[in-house]
Amino acid sequence: MTAIDYQGATAESIKHHYDVSNDFFALWLDTDLTYTCALWDEGDTLESAQKRKLDYLIDGARAAGARRVLDVGCGWGSLLERLVRTHGVQQAVGLTLSDSQAERLRELALERTEVRVENWLDHEPAERYDAIISIGAFEHFARTGLSRAERVAAYREFFERCRAWLPKGGRIALQTNIKGNNVQMDKQTVRDLLFIVDTIFPESEIPALSEVLESSEKRFDVVHLRNDPDHYSRTCQEWFDRLRANRDQAVKVAGEENVANYERYLSSTVGHFRNRHLGLSRIVLEAV
Repeated sequence: MTAIDYQGATAESIKHHYDVSNDFFALWLDTDLTYTCALWDEGDTLESAQKRKLDYLIDGARAAGARRVLDVGCGWGSLLERLVRTHGVQQAVGLTLSDSQAERLRELALERTEVRVENWLDHEPAERYDAIISIGAFEHFARTGLSRAERVAAYREFFERCRAWLPKGGRIALQTNIKGNNVQMDKQTVRDLLFIVDTIFPESEIPALSEVLESSEKRFDVVHLRNDPDHYSRTCQEWFDRLRANRDQAVKVAGEENVANYERYLSSTVGHFRNRHLGLSRIVLEAV
């Protein structure tokens, strides 16, 4: 089968989630609209914990001061902004499938930054990158319903392309949700997880850690790997609390149904990570 057979979530499914409304997400994310798990330390606010996460991945990818860095799944641009304004990257390229995210990024008018509404499968850089970072996008790289072998093939396609875009010794810093090791679930947990797949993130599939590692073999070595489910549980709790505190305005912006769906999604996800039904991997890989 060709690479195109293994595409993950379609652009339509990505837009279903991320194009709800920039104003809606701004009501409960941090000020930079970082919609991925933070890296917490004692005394952190959500804002400081999110910046710590970005710096951790930038450091792991050895992206600080680099000439060219690719952000696969760039969201609303917090990593791109951190790369060019704090870490001296000469050119940052961000890929997203969300028109709303790209619109906000263009409004930011970040210097030395190129934003593309483009699938990584369609990306053809004119020259190599020094580092690649991808945060919270890997979950969209294989559709729901594929076999393990098909998922691994989809992920391998991603790593093969990244290897071609990097020099030997170049690094990827990857953050992704993973399936947890606790398979004992009550009926409500199962219903909540199915609700998230069907309603919040259609066509997306959370990988097993073993699938990520297997698909990167012979192209990359693992340099660092950590699992931080408690960090995501805390992040989702913070998001949920902020959404509830701004509920009236959220309903005005996105409608009652969307707000209710996100309340269920965020509140149940706190427990999914706490109970180890889900994990959160941060992986640094080096091209061989």
